[in-house]
Amino acid sequence: MPIFSSLDQSGLEHLAAIANEFQASKGHVLMERGQAGNGLFVIEDGSVQVDMGDNAPITVGPGGFVGELSVLADTPRTARVSALTDVRALAISRLDLDELLEREPTIALGMLRNLARRLADTIRSH
Repeated sequence: MPIFSSLDQSGLEHLAAIANEFQASKGHVLMERGQAGNGLFVIEDGSVQVDMGDNAPITVGPGGFVGELSVLADTPRTARVSALTDVRALAISRLDLDELLEREPTIALGMLRNLARRLADTIRSH
């Protein structure tokens, strides 16, 4: 997955220790707008739809991630995320993500670029 491509063997082992496999069936809601941001999902297989309300929904597929904004900003969820297909993902809790980013700061750069792209897409769609 691109977000973890900078990790060395030790970093990948740490990631494997903190990430939990998560599976959801088509139609399952992973996150609801207004919920507390307890963690994020990195999509391994399948795709999810991110619905922010006023804007056109965004599709996120393998290698993408969702839930990072509320975790990083310590704010409630800003979008509803539901499975467009059966989904297999890695779930990483807020505390584990904080520790991972401190240990492997290069991951933060990939997350920042992704957030910037989503913000630019949102601005363009208005």
